[in-house]
Amino acid sequence: MTTPSILLIQGPNLSYLGKRQPEIYGTTTAAELDQICLAHAQSRGYQLDIFYTHSESAAIERIYAAENEGVQGIVMNPASFSRNGYAIASCLRAVPMRYVEIHISNIEARGFPSMLAAVADGVVYGFGLRSYTIGLDAMLGLLQDTPTP
Repeated sequence: MTTPSILLIQGPNLSYLGKRQPEIYGTTTAAELDQICLAHAQSRGYQLDIFYTHSESAAIERIYAAENEGVQGIVMNPASFSRNGYAIASCLRAVPMRYVEIHISNIEARGFPSMLAAVADGVVYGFGLRSYTIGLDAMLGLLQDTPTP
């Protein structure tokens, strides 16, 4: 069995974690979160690439590149892309990869439902930074349950 490969996409403003609205997003920086996620990947035996972008077009380009690289799953915190991400939703429908959406806060309680959730295998939100490891574990489970073609 090959080592599972997961791409974590961090949407707009997530590179500013630790500084931006700490009452909602906490004080952990993006670099610290990256280390948490990379350590998680190492402990669970999967490959993880992390990509930050403030641009929807860059996210789409990265998703298509990931398919060419053999990435099997995408975990994404789309942030504000989730509100009007029709182009990303079309892209996710086009690629043969699993998709798990994550959010740090409870977006439903905040009145920000995600239109990208409709194309996701599952959505994790409201668990703070634990949403990342929960979402990564969910993706790993999906990949382990899906036979490799």
